[in-house]
Amino acid sequence: MSKFKTKFIHFLKLLFPSTGIELLVFLFFLVVYGYLGSYIAINYKIIFDDRIPWDAYFSFDNKSIVLSGGSFERHPLSYYFFNWIRELALLFSNGKMDGNFRFALAWFSNIAVSLSVLQIFKYLKNIIGLPLMINLLLVLFFGSFSTTILLSFTPENFTYSLFFLTLFHHYSAIKLKKEEKIPVLALALSGISIGGLTVTNIAKVFIPVAFEKGLFRSWKKLGNAIFRVAFTCICFILLYLNRIDFKYENIFSKTNEQYEKFSNVRSTPTWDMLLSYFFGGNILFSNFIVRDKHNMQGFDYKGIIMDVYSSWIPYIFIAVLLILIFWSYFKNFKNKMVQVIMISFLLDIIIHCIMKFGLHTSYIYGGHFVFVYPLLLGWLFYAYKESPKMLSFLMAVFCILITYLATNNYLRMTEFFWFLDTYY
Repeated sequence: MSKFKTKFIHFLKLLFPSTGIELLVFLFFLVVYGYLGSYIAINYKIIFDDRIPWDAYFSFDNKSIVLSGGSFERHPLSYYFFNWIRELALLFSNGKMDGNFRFALAWFSNIAVSLSVLQIFKYLKNIIGLPLMINLLLVLFFGSFSTTILLSFTPENFTYSLFFLTLFHHYSAIKLKKEEKIPVLALALSGISIGGLTVTNIAKVFIPVAFEKGLFRSWKKLGNAIFRVAFTCICFILLYLNRIDFKYENIFSKTNEQYEKFSNVRSTPTWDMLLSYFFGGNILFSNFIVRDKHNMQGFDYKGIIMDVYSSWIPYIFIAVLLILIFWSYFKNFKNKMVQVIMISFLLDIIIHCIMKFGLHTSYIYGGHFVFVYPLLLGWLFYAYKESPKMLSFLMAVFCILITYLATNNYLRMTEFFWFLDTYY
């Protein structure tokens, strides 16, 4: 019992603030995001409207996700997760899907995203060991991303994927730093929670296992790793099949249908979608377009989406950020924790950029990978901690980036509120 109690306390310390500065960081984002989400939930209907199933803003599927968890072939176990979310929100709103219901949904999202920011701060502080000022600037940078701003009030799979992925990256980094293996139950729970919300993300859970110390030098360690991976896969597959009453043929037909639907690349050049949507739209808001939508049942409404960048400055911003990211990767190439981060990012690059799944709306997928930016920037600062001149140069460049990011995203959010005032 004492061992279980110790593990539980360690988990709580991992999940929640465990020091004064961690508490301040968490409360800061909780208050800022909370105010934003509360204002939108109380004054507008866009977070949840019975008449609008999808695409009211930036291709998020709020209503369908809240009611069903999304399509089973992409989000196999999110049905159960959102049943809990929905019932808790209905408990708060006395069974009505009104402003109180929207308020509760927004605060669930707010808590999840604020905890995600906290996990990034903990990683920077505990794993990389950066000075406090750099840590604070990096989490402020991350907290100002378009993805984190939008997900802070949006009830979506990506919101909770962001939380589970940041939590797992922090946890697995602790294990790698201590040269310990990830226990079988922890790996299974991570695979079920992360893969259950978005099936392709389950592969990310197995990446740290490949970097455990001495894995390929000992048949015993390799066999144990294979057992842990196999156990996780079996648990996940059984739960997945149970979700669809073991009608496994539906998985292949629906998956192929979804791939054809979301890989139909629009007329926008691929390079522009890569920069404006996949690499850029998750961080730096681009131009907005308002379009006519309908719910297939006779109700017409307005939807807002992102367009490609119209100025050369955002392209320069994204190019500089990518240079810093890959600079960090090659500078820390021998660091196994950096390899875990980059391989995880590479999986999303393959899915969206190479296979072109959802590339024309890839700005909505940021919850799956956008956290790699502050982490890799943190490792870049770490690599030059003994070089004051290079550190000053990096800090100067980073301060320019964060200033432009905050200014751009603030102005774009005022445009978003114009949209809300006009139509919702």
